[in-house]
Amino acid sequence: MCRWLAYSGTPLLLETILYRPAHSLIDQSLHSRLGVETTNGDGFGIGWYAREPDLTTPAVVRDVGPAWNNRNLREIAGHVRSRLFFAHIRASTGTAVQQTNSHPFRHDRWMWMHNGAIADFHLLRRELCVAVDPSLFADIEGSTDSEVMFYLALTFGLEDDPPGAVARMAATVERVGRAHGVDAPLQMTIATTDGTDVWAFRYASAGTARSLFYSSRVDSLRALHPDMSFLRELSEETRLVVSEPLGDLPGAWHAVPEHTYGVVRADGADELFPFAPAP
Repeated sequence: MCRWLAYSGTPLLLETILYRPAHSLIDQSLHSRLGVETTNGDGFGIGWYAREPDLTTPAVVRDVGPAWNNRNLREIAGHVRSRLFFAHIRASTGTAVQQTNSHPFRHDRWMWMHNGAIADFHLLRRELCVAVDPSLFADIEGSTDSEVMFYLALTFGLEDDPPGAVARMAATVERVGRAHGVDAPLQMTIATTDGTDVWAFRYASAGTARSLFYSSRVDSLRALHPDMSFLRELSEETRLVVSEPLGDLPGAWHAVPEHTYGVVRADGADELFPFAPAP
């Protein structure tokens, strides 16, 4: 499976999050502790929003090689500063290792990334693709289940109601899967954003969903760790959502419960809600 992180808050150089933590996403590309695979080397991607108000669509850079030795990624991370960015390292579940299959995926101002799988996707792919709005179908570039999930969510109203759209996407995948004899069609942790707010989802049709964590409030961390000078540089609304913690700082990370979604808002308000597929 894959590892990913979503950052929202004080504008930072990407390298601050991607490279500097003890168990950074780059370290996880070689030494994942909670993923199905220890190594995630089947491509990577980063997407970020610029500070200029007239640039509402994110920049996205994706590649097919491993993140741990990519010089271009290292160069970009040391020079790009953003208040909201996604990063993803991929371990393929069967589809080709190619640039168009690396996350995050982008449509207009929206980004999307996923860890998990649609079981027996090769059997369900045609019917799921037919459910995508014809006006969106031509924008699908790759062959992954993750990208089809994104375009199904767009079809079902992601731009107006992200939780509802993802719930309808999940219900569609489960309905089609079970019609083809797949008992547990869906395994997912998903992050999506419109450049302002971030939504994150943890769900599995059966069994334990893939791991997902969110960071503590900055004011709580300052109280717990007054000697950590870097915490003084972060605004109160700064948040991280990650597949696995970036370090072992006590009190820094909380597991997202099973069958739950959360929203991180630009003003620092964040909430968790129950999640279930909704036909």
